[in-house]
This record gives sequence, structure tokens and C-alpha cells, in this order.
Amino acid sequence: MTRQITAIYPGTFDPITNGHTDLVGRAATLFDRVIVAIAANPTKAPVFSLDDRVKLARTALQGHANVDVGAIGNLLVEFAQQKNAKVILRGLRAVADFEFEFQLAGMNRNLAPGIETLFLMPAEHYTYLSSSLIREVSKLGGKVSDFVHPAVEAALRERVK
Repeated sequence: MTRQITAIYPGTFDPITNGHTDLVGRAATLFDRVIVAIAANPTKAPVFSLDDRVKLARTALQGHANVDVGAIGNLLVEFAQQKNAKVILRGLRAVADFEFEFQLAGMNRNLAPGIETLFLMPAEHYTYLSSSLIREVSKLGGKVSDFVHPAVEAALRERVK
């Protein structure tokens, strides 16, 4: 019997960055299936609608055959269980991320002991990159083409107008 391992990579992805796509690309070589689960997260007041974030992520990740993108509106571990995922993938950019991520991993383990959290670090040249930083640079007219897919850059430019 062949065991297929599915990993869920959750986040707001407002917008998806090259740091995110770097993690997804590396995860796609480790797991049979990777699901990028985009959270509505209205408390963060996202710049892009949930539908737009899903579309942008699909465009940015279209080169990965074993990667799916979808919206998540329920508890992460419930979504993972529905998708038969055994792994929640989280990115760590710096030590500052660790405490919050550690708390999330602990709560998820309590809620669903059969699902493991795996932390990956982005490539070194993306360690400082965040969606909020990209939004701010774009808003102020800065160049973000080295940090996001061209479709994301175009969408950001459209938002700034």
C-alpha cells in the first residue's frame, strides 16, 4: 500500500510573495500533495479579497503539479482532517516568528494529535520578506518585482491607483 502524504500550508497570503512560493516549491518536493489554504482572516483587514488572494496564489503556483490552492473558512485542523492531511506546514523567517508559531503548533497538536506541524525556513534572501512589507513598499511606489509574481505586482499597482 502506497501512503500519500498531504501537507497544508495555511496563511492569509495578502499577497502571496516569493518567500511563500519558495516554501511551497520546496514542500512540493517533500510531500505528495501540498494544499495552500488561504484564510479569510477579516481581523487582519486584508487588502485583497479572499477570491483575489486565491486567484493570485493559483497564478503564482501554477508550475507545481502537486499543489492545490483553496480558501479555508473553518478551523485549520478540521480543514486538514477533511483533506486527510498529516502535516501543517509553517514558515519561520526569524526568531521573532517562533513564539507565535510554537503556540499555534501546540494548540493544533492538542486539537488534532495525529497532525504534525513542520517548520521550514525560506531561502536566505527571503527571510526579511513579508506580505505587509510588500504592501507598504508598493503603496509608497517602491519596486516589488523581485519579491512577487508579475501578476501580484500588477494587482498591487492596481490597488495603489
